[in-house]
Amino acid sequence: MKSYLISTVLCVAGVSACAADSVTDAMQAAYAPYRVALFRTNSNAQAESQQAIAQAQQSWTKLTEQYSGRPPAPYDRDQAFATSLSEVSKVYAQAAREVAANQLSAAHETLEKARDIMAEMRRRNAVVIFSDHMNAYHSEMENVLINGPKILSQPGGMQKLTAMVGALGYLAHRLITEAPANYTTNEEFGEMVKAVNKSVSNLQDALFLQDMEAVKAALSKVKMPYSKFFLKFG
Repeated sequence: MKSYLISTVLCVAGVSACAADSVTDAMQAAYAPYRVALFRTNSNAQAESQQAIAQAQQSWTKLTEQYSGRPPAPYDRDQAFATSLSEVSKVYAQAAREVAANQLSAAHETLEKARDIMAEMRRRNAVVIFSDHMNAYHSEMENVLINGPKILSQPGGMQKLTAMVGALGYLAHRLITEAPANYTTNEEFGEMVKAVNKSVSNLQDALFLQDMEAVKAALSKVKMPYSKFFLKFG
């Protein structure tokens, strides 16, 4: 408990190496192959998706075997901890079956559930990491991309979408301000986070000009910079 409290103080103080505990460290290590699996299932790559999911399952199984019985603080008081670990395993198993049947779109949607379960585990235990800021941006980005075209077709749609994209711009900026120090000194991170913010600012510029064709074009270019950024740093 003492070491956890020290880590928490360092995180609050803004020290970059603020992985609060060994479980969160292990979850982040297991998150890397998970991100690849999400990316591959969204890229019509069956063999690569199978490989990525297998690697994600292996990492998650190792984490579960090590921590499900007796997790350290802050997860030691979480009565739903073991259940959440099992839920992620079930997500991987279902996604693996869907990939084997070449149902990659379905597998991608299934895998999205694992991200939500992991995020909820951290939320319940007051653990906040950079991935949570990425998730917040992703949620609002999906809202804009899914609902934006419908909103544009409505009366006052340009103004309504401008307000929505304002929220997206705020969350995009937080990907810069909330980045850990080891990311902010990484040149690739800087280029990728700048590309994400540029895609949003381009959309805002088109909305301010009330140029419908430019807005539609800018909307189509929002997702890819985030996808590349998520794969590497999400």
